[in-house]
Amino acid sequence: MAPKKEIFFSVDIEASGPIPGEYSMLTLGACVTDQMDQTFEMAIRPVSMKVDEEALTVTGLSMEKLLSEGIDPYVAMQSLERWVRTCAGEGAPVFVGLNAAFDWSFVNYYFHKYLGANPFGFAALDIKSMYMGHANVSWAETKASHIAKHLGAQKSNTHNALQDALFQAELFNLIRDNVNRYHAAAKITRKD
Repeated sequence: MAPKKEIFFSVDIEASGPIPGEYSMLTLGACVTDQMDQTFEMAIRPVSMKVDEEALTVTGLSMEKLLSEGIDPYVAMQSLERWVRTCAGEGAPVFVGLNAAFDWSFVNYYFHKYLGANPFGFAALDIKSMYMGHANVSWAETKASHIAKHLGAQKSNTHNALQDALFQAELFNLIRDNVNRYHAAAKITRKD
């Protein structure tokens, strides 16, 4: 049986602090990397009022506003799961993030806490690691601003979950394009 086609989803979240369980996932944005017009965005009602003030300052989000206007976490995760499954179709959804360890920890926790399973499975693809391996740079050189400058990205990091997911998708696509060009050039060189 042939493996399923992989469908890559760029996902970004904003949270009230550094770890799920004690802090809340506040907003989530996502897009399909090969079809960046396929987007998903939601604001989620906090599950805890514990906050890291610096996290809120960076995002400009209000816990009070999210308490009254945010989507219930269970409903939010149901909506996200439906969107992922619809976009993936018969393909295998792959979670892609810039510093995926952070975003993945919240998304995975929320999927398991509220739905009992994660449609992305048990792993995430990290753009920083991907870039580090491709460009042979130090970890310090995998900051989003460095990657964007090196690759000539048009978008930038804004701390708006959907805009950041689109920015991450652009970086992911640029890295993949560079890798594909490298491999194409290597094949041509070997034939000569």
